[in-house]
Amino acid sequence: MFSGIIADVGSINQADDRNGGLRLAIVTKVLDLSDVQIGDSIAVNGICLTVIEHTADTFTVEVSRETLNCTVGLDAKGAPVNLEKALCLADRLGGHLVSGHVDGVGDVIEFTDLGESWKLVVRAPQALAKYIAIKGSITINGVSLTINQVSGSEFSVNLIPHTLTMTNLKYLHAESRVNLEVDLIARYVERMMQAQI
Repeated sequence: MFSGIIADVGSINQADDRNGGLRLAIVTKVLDLSDVQIGDSIAVNGICLTVIEHTADTFTVEVSRETLNCTVGLDAKGAPVNLEKALCLADRLGGHLVSGHVDGVGDVIEFTDLGESWKLVVRAPQALAKYIAIKGSITINGVSLTINQVSGSEFSVNLIPHTLTMTNLKYLHAESRVNLEVDLIARYVERMMQAQI
């Protein structure tokens, strides 16, 4: 589990093909890898990946073709990626509960400077629209955000300068594609309502 509070923006240093999937080496500037063990999870642009090797400033993961098919942002060498280590039970939950399982890819419709913040408008896949609610939570490229407006499958969030400084969302523009994870609670509520006793 993750919180959606990004610890560092790293970069993809190496991306090697592995039978249709990828083996990635990701360099981090400030993420402390000293306590990371082989098999630990690190969210990369909101995607939960398993560490198979690491040094003091680089970790390696393998990404399946299935994961590549339903996400964006993992196949470009040099690309900036949001990084967050998995939560420990004693950690503060500053964002919201995030699984690191991307639900779909959204399209950026608008990214506008409002002066004190930036307005980001994203079109989600139609199947996810029912899980998106005003003042609810959503994860964009691994970043926990609060939804301000919803219109059909489009929603908007406001990004404060600190969020832009600490994440790769500052590089977005109209027509960018982003990884989306909807609120876990919404999915479980739906499942419970559908359950037959």
